[in-house]
Amino acid sequence: MLKGVRTVEPGYAGGGSENPTYEEVSTGTSGHVEVIKVEYEPEELAFEEILRVFFVSHDATQLDRQGSDVGPQYASVIFYTTEHQREKSQHYIDVLNKSAESADAKPIVTRVEPLLKFNFAENYHKDYFENHKGAQYCELVIEPKVEKVQQKFAHLLKKE
Repeated sequence: MLKGVRTVEPGYAGGGSENPTYEEVSTGTSGHVEVIKVEYEPEELAFEEILRVFFVSHDATQLDRQGSDVGPQYASVIFYTTEHQREKSQHYIDVLNKSAESADAKPIVTRVEPLLKFNFAENYHKDYFENHKGAQYCELVIEPKVEKVQQKFAHLLKKE
């Protein structure tokens, strides 16, 4: 929904197996993290804006969990593909942690790691929210996050 974003693909990264499945990743023992791959136009959307959306759309202070989703497969991780992304990501986290110190907030636990391999998730994960809006998980977990991003980043949204 952001200007400049060409594609968003669900998948898995960080683990050792060659072709992980959702069932394997969901055990929490594969070393993989559930991720999305974002392809974007840097002339239209700065990497820093993607970082802002990323940190607003989830709780980066929770270690190996997101709300009631618990396990290492739910870790907050930025898998970078360029040195620029690594530097910008780490700087952004450092700035957030410095402001958290003065505000007495929890530290950011997001890891910044090189993307060695991205594995596409099974097809039923694509457009999951769009295809399952009536599902309880979508209504209670995903929809509030989407609404938060739409409100905070209205200036970055594509015009439909």
